This record gives sequence, C-alpha cells and structure tokens, in this order.
Amino acid sequence: MTLLRERMQHDMLIRNLAENTQTSYLLQVSSFAKHFHRSPELLGPEEIRAWLVHLREERKLAPGSLGPTIGALRFLYRVTLKRDWSDEDFPLPRKPVRLPVILSLEEITTFFESIASLKQRTILMTAYAAGLRVSEAVHLKVTDIDSQRMVIRVNQGKNRKDRYVMLSPRLLEILRYRWSVLRSVILVTAGR
Repeated sequence: MTLLRERMQHDMLIRNLAENTQTSYLLQVSSFAKHFHRSPELLGPEEIRAWLVHLREERKLAPGSLGPTIGALRFLYRVTLKRDWSDEDFPLPRKPVRLPVILSLEEITTFFESIASLKQRTILMTAYAAGLRVSEAVHLKVTDIDSQRMVIRVNQGKNRKDRYVMLSPRLLEILRYRWSVLRSVILVTAGR
C-alpha cells in the first residue's frame, strides 16, 4: 500500500465516510493514477480534465456516473493533499432532468397482487408507499412505526441520517394485517 493511499484512507476514516464511499473513492483514484501511469501527487487540473473527457468520450459514462470520480478526486486533492483548488478544477456535469414514471392505480395493484409471498409484498408496499430505499425497508422494526403520529422512523438511512416519513392509513392497515397473520402463525407453531 502506498503512503498516499494510506493517508487518504486515514482521512476518510477520520471523516467517518461510509465504507462503500471509501472503497469507491480508492477505486476511482487508483483508476485515475493507472491511466496516467503516475502518482496522483504528480497530476494536476489538466490531467483531471483529460481523465473526465476520457471517461465521458471513450468509456461513454453518463453524466451522473462521473459524480463518484469527481468526489474522489476532490477529496484526494483538497483533503489529503491539501491543495487549494476551486470547484472549476473539478467540474460537475449537468444531469438531464427527467420526470419519473408514475404508475397508474391499476398497474400498482397488478404489480402487488402478482407477489405471492405476503412478507415480500408487505416489504415492497412499505418501500413504495413510504419512499424508502431497499436497505431502509429491510432494516425497519415494528417499533419504528408510530401509528399515533402516522410516521415511520427510518434509522440510519442514506448518509447515516435518521428521518421520519409519512405513514398512510392504507399502509398502516396493511402492516396491521401482516402483523396479525404473523402473530397467529407464531401462536399456532408454539402450540397455543
């Protein structure tokens, strides 16, 4: 392991960056250095610009896919190498704005009815209704659901932040049904 890589890893640990972010940043910086066959310490804004053009033109990366590369290079040069470079040295491409696909009520109903497992259907319905990420939905606990205030507490979601999301009356009804089915199965298997 090079000294620069080790120093960058320590800087990321000190700033408590997520493990996936650390892995991604190290991979991005490594690819950048390999492309120019030199240490990043010896490279500057012109090489960064050439690297971004290479990724966009040669490797055909979408504008949104350049974000992790730019983030990694910003971190390396500003934090680890303490270079006083501006945002102009790390240009972020504009992403095209696209409207999301909105499913009709029939499409949503058909989709959820096609899921045979009640458990899986409930998880997907919760994620869809509350706008949760997969990891957030999987880590939910019964205690995270506050039916009095009609909110769901999301613990340590994206960027390790806690947040509340709205709980719709329909979703609460579905969750209560799922809980009652689960409790009856537990009672039957326990022999009561």
